[in-house]
Order: sequence, then structure tokens, then C-alpha cells
Amino acid sequence: MSWTFKIFIGVFGFGLAVQSIYTAGFGVWDPVFHRPIILALGFTLAVFVFPLVKLYPTDQRAVRLLFLAIDAVLVAAVISAAYLYIDVGEELENGLFELDVKVYYVAFAAVLSLLELTRRIFGLPLFLIGSACLIYVLFGEYLPSIFHHAGYDVVTAMEDIWFTTTGVFGLPMAILLNLVFIFIIFGTILEGTGAGEVLLRVAFAATGRTRGGPAHAAIIASALFGTMSGSVIANVVGTGTMTIPIIKKRGFAATFAGAVEAAASTGGQIMPPVMGVAAFMMAEFTGVSYLYIIIAAAIPAIFYYASLFIAVSLEARRLGIEPTPVAERIKLNRKDYFYSLTFLAPISAIVTMLIMGRSPAMAGFAATITTVVAAFVLPEFRGDPMRLFRSLIKAGQSCSTILIAVGTLGIIIGAMDLTGLGVRFAQLVGDVAGNGLFLALLLTMAACLFLGMGMPTVPAYIIVVLVLGPAISKLGVPIVVIHMFVFYFGVLSAITPPVALAAYAAAPIAKSNPMFTGITAVRLAVIAFIIPFVFLYNPQLLIISEATGGNFEPAVFAWIVVRLSIALWLFTTALAAVDRFILAKWSRVLRFVLGIGLLLTNPTLQIMALIASITLLCGHHFAAKRKIAQTNSAGSL
Repeated sequence: MSWTFKIFIGVFGFGLAVQSIYTAGFGVWDPVFHRPIILALGFTLAVFVFPLVKLYPTDQRAVRLLFLAIDAVLVAAVISAAYLYIDVGEELENGLFELDVKVYYVAFAAVLSLLELTRRIFGLPLFLIGSACLIYVLFGEYLPSIFHHAGYDVVTAMEDIWFTTTGVFGLPMAILLNLVFIFIIFGTILEGTGAGEVLLRVAFAATGRTRGGPAHAAIIASALFGTMSGSVIANVVGTGTMTIPIIKKRGFAATFAGAVEAAASTGGQIMPPVMGVAAFMMAEFTGVSYLYIIIAAAIPAIFYYASLFIAVSLEARRLGIEPTPVAERIKLNRKDYFYSLTFLAPISAIVTMLIMGRSPAMAGFAATITTVVAAFVLPEFRGDPMRLFRSLIKAGQSCSTILIAVGTLGIIIGAMDLTGLGVRFAQLVGDVAGNGLFLALLLTMAACLFLGMGMPTVPAYIIVVLVLGPAISKLGVPIVVIHMFVFYFGVLSAITPPVALAAYAAAPIAKSNPMFTGITAVRLAVIAFIIPFVFLYNPQLLIISEATGGNFEPAVFAWIVVRLSIALWLFTTALAAVDRFILAKWSRVLRFVLGIGLLLTNPTLQIMALIASITLLCGHHFAAKRKIAQTNSAGSL
């Protein structure tokens, strides 16, 4: 990449990051100016990061000049359309403005530019959905049946998609600029300071006595780092480069090592307090406090990581892997405890600010400032303070890419709002599912996993909520529960084949097959595919009043926790094919059946499954003790 591109990337990236920090700490600008200006800035930066000459290298000068000219046209279209949006200004609120027809075609060119850049950055899935929605607006009048609408021209389409606060510059864009950017910057700075290395050392020291050893360390480190970074791929690469080789060295298969890192890194988005950027979207869309959202997410996240921890222990037992030898274990000293402030202090800052009732944006601002201050305890950071500058540039780039995704999401929302596509699709889903909640949930799960393939969690989550959320809410499900359900499966798409982005990121590090790595990650994370159904039928698991109808019952909550805990053990041991010893096929099948029985809604079946499960597990425990006694007896002879 030429120095010209690097300079522009540095200037634009640094500027985007600094304005985001300022906005979080000192308040937002007037939205009429803020949103279009930042979109133009972010779009220009993204074009410099993903230029055609970089994506399609060529030695032909004429072709390179053509590529540069195309990129210049794209940037000019978005900047011009952003200026025209500002020019309309205050008149946007009442919709009373009249523009020359050419202006709408400039906006149309900007929309096409957004779609093109989306294709470059995120591939085909989000691009195809955005393009399909735009085509549907313009040509839906020629479609039959439920998909037919009255027909809209470019002028009408752009009035709704560009020159309103419901399309490109709508609520998702506002949430992104006001809340999400600061946490992206926080995570990137945290990574750049070297705090991740300290976190890994602490994780290795904490798990040295366990059979899983480095695999357990990967789970802990990925949970903590993932909840702060919010990026699955960054989490896999950031922690996996150190953990995966050591996991393999301890005797685990390469596929298993990559799958553990992929599953653990993916779970970082569902682990409070940050939970990736989608949690902020959820708080805004549901009208529920962000603090309540992270409280609701806590118990399911604990179950998810407990299942991963157990799965690793069982695999180690199956392979006969013993805990790390004492001589090889990492021992923490006073310096390590002091250095741990680099990641403990920012987390404490977030939690403290939220408990004090401050906004999530202010919590992110406090965490970012705390991260920078705490980083000075690290000699590596003090010796190279330019790390902060490089991190800010990288953060600006990350913000620009998610900005493009949310811009395309605005195109989709605008199209749905104009044509009523979301309502039509919800009606279709309702007709297919009838009054059956379970079938509607299966359709929602499939939509989340499909849309999430190769797409960031935020667009996948919002699209499914807009399209399928109304259909499920008609079946009597609280809105917070619906959003959490969709959010979970949007996150899990990162490890679900055939795309499985987290598995594809971990596989090269592990030197394993990406598809097999994804399949193994799904097996390890199977409880995460079950938990959303559990809390949807048992909202008490989410604790908060918005999910429980204002009637949280500790006894009911405890009953759910007991059943889910035993089911977790049954499912995990059945998939691992080992408990205290290798399981027979009949035992594995029976464990699956009993696990499902524990989670059914029928109280009688729950109790019967509980009794049968306890009987089975106790019988297995005593059989294992007899085997050990017989082995010891034979050994003494």
C-alpha cells in the first residue's frame, strides 16, 4: 500500500476515533450534522482501507487508474449526498421539503456506493440482502401475491431511505455513533496496550491445576477479552495465537484446539458487561436499561462457559491428559498482580459507572480513559507510547467498517418501512407457524444462523428482529426475551458451518480443517443452542422484571437452574462420550433423552426426568468407584 493511502488512513482513522471519544464524554452533536458527516468520513476511510487496487492487484496502469477513478466517484457520491442531507436540515423533521429530481439521484448513487463497499468488506450476504430490498422497492409492483406493492420510483425510494431519520440515518446509526463506537475504541485500545498478554498469563496461572490446562486458559481469556473487545475474529487471533499451539502441545487434537478457541471467542459477545455492540442496540430497541440487559444475560452466559469448561475436562479425561506438571505451571508474582490492573481497572470502571446510573456511553468513555492510564504500568507501553496512536487509527478503521454495515442496514430498514415488507414477512411466518410458538422459534433460529453467515452480528440481529420479532411477540413472548433469543443465534452463527467465521479464523492457527473445526465448535457449544429455547419458555432465567412480567420468583428460578445444570451435564457427557469412564451408546442416547425431558414444559415429565437422571448419574458414579477399586485390587496383586 502506498504512503499516500497510509497517510490518509492514519489521519481519517485517528480523527474518527478521537471524535467518537469526545462524543461519548462530552455529548453528541446535532444529529442533522453528526450522522451525515461521520458517514462521509467513515465511508472515505473505508474506501482507503479497501480500495479496488488492493482487492484486485494489477500491473496495468490504465486499470489501476480506472479503479482509482471508480473509488473517487463512490466517495464523491456519498460526500455530496451527505451535504444535501445537511442542506435539508431542520425540514427533515416535518418532511416538508422539495428538492430537484437530480438530488434524489445523487442520493441513489450514494446508496449504491454503500452497497458496493459492503460487498468489498463483508462479502455477498449483507450486500445481496440490501440489494434485494432496494430492487424490491423499485420493482415490487410486478411481484405477485403477498409481495406485491403499489410501486415506488427512485424519488420516493430515496425520500424514505436517505432523506428521513428512519433509513440510512435512522436509529441504528444513532446508536452506533452515540454508544457503540466508544466500546469499539475501548476494545481496540485495550488490545493495543498489551493487556491481552497479561490476561493470558493470569488465565494460564489460574488453570494450571486443571486437566484442560491451556484449553481452560483459552476459555477464561477469551471470555474476558471477548467481552471487552466485542470482535470474535480479533478475539480468536488475539488469544488463539498463544493458546492454540499450547493446547495442541498438551495432547489435544488440532481440530479440538481450534474449536475451543472459536467457541470461547464467540461466547465473548454474550458475556457481560460489554457483550459486543449488539447489546447496546438491544437496550435501545427494547427500551430496557443497558444495566438490566447485562443482568439478564449473566446467567445464560455462565451456563455457556461452564459447558465449555466441562467439555474440555471430559475430552482431557477421555485422552488421559493430566494437569500441567508443577514445574511448567505459571506462577504469578506481585508484578503480575499489579499488571492485571490493565484489564481489571477498565471492567471496574464500566460496572461502577453503570451502577451509578451513568449512561453506557459515559461508561465506555471512563473505561477508555482508564485503559490508557492503567496501560502505563506496563513497561512495553511506556517504552512505546505510539502504541496508543496506532490503536486509535486501528479503532477508527474498525468503526468505519461497522459504519458501512449499519448504513446498509439503514437501506434495508428504509425499504421495509416504505413497502411494509417486514409486516408482510411476519404475516407469512405467522401463517406458516400458526399458533405454534416452537415452529416460529425454529424459523427464527434458522433465519439468524443463515443471515449471520459472513455478516456482523449487529445487522443479522436487527434484520431478524425487524422481520420476525412481530410474529413471535404476537404469541405472547416478552420483547426482551425475543431480542435475547435472536441475539444468541446471531452470535452463534460465527461457529455454525458452512461459513463459521470464527472457525475459519482459528483453523489456520491450529493447522486444522476449517469445516471440521466448525463442526467440533458446534459440538462444544451445543448448550448455547439450547439455552435460548430454555429462557424463552422460562423467562425467570433472565431475572429482570421486563422478562418475567414483573414477577420474579426465586423458587421458580432455582428450579430452572437445577434442571438446566443437570441437562447441561447430560448433554455434554453424551456428546463427549465420556463421564467417569467411556460411555456406551445406549447411555449416550438415554442422556440425550433425559436432558430433553428435563427441559420440557410439562411439570410431570420434568420430575420424572429428574428422578431418572439422578438415578442414572448415581449408578454411573458407583460403577466408576467399583471399577477403580477393582483396578487397584488387580494392581496390588
